[in-house]
Amino acid sequence: MKNKLNLIAILFCGALALYSCDPAEKSNNEQATVATEETTEPTGVTAPVFHADSAYKFVAKQVAFGPRVPNTEPHKATGDWIISKLKAYGADVKVQEFQVRAFDGTMLNLRNIIASYNPEAGTRIMLAAHWDTRPFADKDSSNPDKPIDGANDGGSGVAVLLEIARTINAAQQKPGVGVDLFFFDGEDYGQPDNSKLPYKEDTWCLGSQYWSKNKHNPNYTAKYGILLDMVGANNARFAREGNSMDYAKDVVDKVWKAGNKLGYSDYFKYVNASAITDDHYYINTIAKIPMIDIIEYNMTAIDGDYFGDYHHRHSDSMAIISPNTLKAVGQTVLHVVYNE
Repeated sequence: MKNKLNLIAILFCGALALYSCDPAEKSNNEQATVATEETTEPTGVTAPVFHADSAYKFVAKQVAFGPRVPNTEPHKATGDWIISKLKAYGADVKVQEFQVRAFDGTMLNLRNIIASYNPEAGTRIMLAAHWDTRPFADKDSSNPDKPIDGANDGGSGVAVLLEIARTINAAQQKPGVGVDLFFFDGEDYGQPDNSKLPYKEDTWCLGSQYWSKNKHNPNYTAKYGILLDMVGANNARFAREGNSMDYAKDVVDKVWKAGNKLGYSDYFKYVNASAITDDHYYINTIAKIPMIDIIEYNMTAIDGDYFGDYHHRHSDSMAIISPNTLKAVGQTVLHVVYNE
């Protein structure tokens, strides 16, 4: 899902150095920094209720299809299902089909799915997740060559977006801005650290890279974006990730303030973490849309598993998914959107 550790950045940027979404590659010398926490009561527009049980079922449905690895039947079936749900929830749906060659030479048949609400609105908010899953459990000691369920890594972000779509469609009061839901494909087909092939740049986040260079609407832009990646695990914690802080600190502040005011301070921690390369990196650098990443970050990890001991392992299954975590993220994002 992310790039290799940037050693040069460590030398020159200290605590703001880049690290991979593979937590094993984070520098032992890097320390997360703590900022001031806000806990006052929420004000502004009251957003509709985000139903965690519904989001949980959306995760389970994806897992039931099987691993959503590109070029497989479960991948195709899941994409078709996502499209059908979005249309049923009243969205204007666009599907961007494309081919990209993976790090190992495999030609991947991919689809980015974009669902829009209030498409005529000039001010737009971009919400995103990836819907594919890792083709191998390269961190697992058991069956590392087999694909993972991806309940959290892939499934949780999609589930939150689908529940947001369902909620907006059902609500009497709609957001005052346009809302675009992006389901990026090919995010998790990146080159493993133990690959015997020569290292290649930019092998992760293939869907967001492609869209950033080939927007479904050439003139598309958004006020800002929020990426959801690994947002469903039990007792997950979300730190303020480095690229998010560099490119869109005001959005980070907005989201973290909302989460804390809504009572989710156990999830949205005022801790500054190092930068990772995720889909938001390419949206920021190529598409030039400020986007943040809400992504699990285990601040107390001592073994390198900063994204949980289930990351890129077969234990990334329904057993680790928590409706409470889905609720914290989904309700916070809805609050932010409805208060624009």
